[in-house]
Amino acid sequence: MARKKMSALEKEEAIKAYLYLLPNFIGFLIFTAVPIVIGLVLSFTDYTGFPGAAFVGISNYIKMFGDSQFIAALKNNLFYSLTSVPLTIVVSLALALILNTNVRGTTVFKTLYFFPNLTSMVAVSCVFMLLFDPNSGPINRFLMSLGFSEAALPRWFFASKSALFTVVIVVVWKQAGYYMIMFLAGLKNIPSHLYEAARIDGANSIQCFRHVTLPMLSPTTFMVTILSIIASFQVFDIINVTTKGGPGRATTVLVFRIYKEAFSNWKMGYASSIAYFLFVVIMIVTLIQWQGQKRWVNED
Repeated sequence: MARKKMSALEKEEAIKAYLYLLPNFIGFLIFTAVPIVIGLVLSFTDYTGFPGAAFVGISNYIKMFGDSQFIAALKNNLFYSLTSVPLTIVVSLALALILNTNVRGTTVFKTLYFFPNLTSMVAVSCVFMLLFDPNSGPINRFLMSLGFSEAALPRWFFASKSALFTVVIVVVWKQAGYYMIMFLAGLKNIPSHLYEAARIDGANSIQCFRHVTLPMLSPTTFMVTILSIIASFQVFDIINVTTKGGPGRATTVLVFRIYKEAFSNWKMGYASSIAYFLFVVIMIVTLIQWQGQKRWVNED
């Protein structure tokens, strides 16, 4: 079938549309596409930020798996992802369920819960550094008032056993409100007649939640899971402000390791290889979830 020729007016409108898109395309090309290609090239060199980089093939990628710093960062990142993602989903869904009722004042609480997401992570980190101060912080002072001895008080950011989980607590507090809004939108879109039919069949509140709410929320849950997993592998700012990867290597994650290799050790080629390893990890996790959605996401 022959394609219909565009009229002069249609051609003019198409040209105008492309011209409107051109600034965004140029910005994407300069600030995203070109750096991606350059970073990939650098990952196969020993570039240090100065002229004279030599091509080293895949030796940077091989070196990673013998690097104890990288292995520690990978393990920390996996722990962080496996704790922060489920906690974020549970907390944000719980908030959405509570605020989906007809209780007075829900608009105010929606604003309060969403507000932390509008605040800079640097500012949030500074505030929680004061709150979690093991010596003079109000949280430990409150625990002392409950009868905890000074030796039993947690050291939060300052102990290797608790530092990473403390980071998880702060991040969940900050981003739960953002995902809460997504879950609220999903809850509003569930037809009320489904709950009515379930109650006629004798379902209680828990059964309605299990057999109606969760299946109908599966597209929203899928999107929240994807976004939160990607965010969990990109965590950096709170680590840099609160712990600097410590104590020891307790909170060193992959992005922070990339930063240290590139701008402290000046091994930019090696840092680029870690960055592309991280890219592949995120892509594989996303593809697995994308395939898995066919089984557990209800589109009806």
